[in-house]
Amino acid sequence: MSTPRAELQDVGATAGAGVLESRLTGLSKAEFARDVWARRALLTRRASDFSDLFSANAVDELISRRGLRTPFLRVAKDGSTLPESSFTSPAGVGATISDQLDDTALWRGFADGATLVLQALQRTWGPVADFSARLSTELGHPVQANAYVTPPQNCGFDHHYDVHDVFVLQIEGTKRWLIHEPVHPDPLRDQPWTERRSAVAEAAKGDACIDTVLGPGDVLYLPRGWLHAAQAQGEVSIHLTLGIHSWTRYALAEQLAQSALAVLRDDPRMRSTLPLGVDGPAGEIDIVRERLIAAVTGADSAPLFHRTRRGQERPAPLGPLAQLAAVAGLRPESPVRLRGALEARLEGTRLTTRVGWLDFPETDLPSVIRLLDGEVRPAGDLGVALVERLLGSGVLVPAEQ
Repeated sequence: MSTPRAELQDVGATAGAGVLESRLTGLSKAEFARDVWARRALLTRRASDFSDLFSANAVDELISRRGLRTPFLRVAKDGSTLPESSFTSPAGVGATISDQLDDTALWRGFADGATLVLQALQRTWGPVADFSARLSTELGHPVQANAYVTPPQNCGFDHHYDVHDVFVLQIEGTKRWLIHEPVHPDPLRDQPWTERRSAVAEAAKGDACIDTVLGPGDVLYLPRGWLHAAQAQGEVSIHLTLGIHSWTRYALAEQLAQSALAVLRDDPRMRSTLPLGVDGPAGEIDIVRERLIAAVTGADSAPLFHRTRRGQERPAPLGPLAQLAAVAGLRPESPVRLRGALEARLEGTRLTTRVGWLDFPETDLPSVIRLLDGEVRPAGDLGVALVERLLGSGVLVPAEQ
C-alpha cells in the first residue's frame, strides 16, 4: 500500500489558528482554499490527538445510557443498511416510544460484523458539537458529524461517493482506505452514487489514487464525488466523518430563481390566463422568457439566501435554568456574550438570527453592533435594559466566570 508523497503532511497545533489549520490540515485557511478545497483529496498524518472529541467510551455511553432513538443510529453490514426494527425496541416504563436503541441487539449485530453509524453527533455529543460549530464558522458551510464503529476486518459500505465534502478523523484502531477520482465530479444533493452504481463499480476496479491505512490522529479530506471504501484492520476502528454540506452555484441559482418567481407573482400579466385556442405556446413563451429575464436581473436573492442559511443549523446550546438565573441576577457588572452559531446579521435596525428577529431604536444600535463581535462584556457597557431584553430572547447568554 502506498500514498502519493505530495498528499502527506505532518502537522502540530498552531497557536492562534482555527481548527482547520491546527487540528485538521496544517494549512492556513487561505492555503486550503487555494490548493485543496473542492479540488483534491488530502491526507494529513498525525494531525491531532482527537481523544478529547470522541472515544470508545463515548460510543458505549451514547448507545447504552442516552436513550437515543432512530435516526441517530444506522447499522450496516455487507454493504447494506439493516432495517431499524432489527436494533430498536420499546423504551420501557415511563417512555411510550418503540424505537429506542436496543443495546443488546446492537451488541449481537456488532459481534456478528455490523458497522454502527452514530449520526448527527453535532446534536448529541458536546465535544463534537463544539468542534463542528467551530469548523462550520471557519468554512462558512454547514457541518454534520457521524461516527463509524467497525468491527475488525469488516467493511460497512462498498465503494461509493458522498454528495458532500468530508473530513475523516481516525479516532481509534486502524482502517484501510481506497480512494478513486470521481466518475461524476461535484455531484449535487439529488445526484447520489446509486444513480451511477455501474460506473462506480467499474472505476473501483482500477488502481486507487490513494491506498493507505489511517491510524489514530490521521485526517483524510475528500471533496464530494470522490469514490471511497474503507475496511477495519485487526482491531475495532472508530472514525469521525465531518460532512461539509457545501453551498453551490446551482443552489444560488435556485435561490435567485425563487426570488424572481416571487417578483413575477405580482405581475398581473404573468398571472393572466393563456388565450383560448392557442395552437402552440411559442409566442407566450417569448413573453414569459422576456419577463423572467427581467425579474432575474432585478431580483435580490440575498434575504432568501441568508434565511435558508440560518435554517440549516441550530444555534449553540442554551440552558433554560442558567438563562433564568442570569436574567434574575442581572447586574451592571454581569458578564454576557453573544450566543454562538446564531448567524446574527444587523439589517438596518433589525437584528436577524437563528432564534428570530428583533427591531431596535437608533439609540441601541451602537451597543448591538458591539455585541456582534462575540466578545465578553459587562452588561452595564451595553445597557442593562438592552441586555435583559437580549437575554430574554436567547440572543445573549451569561459568560462563564
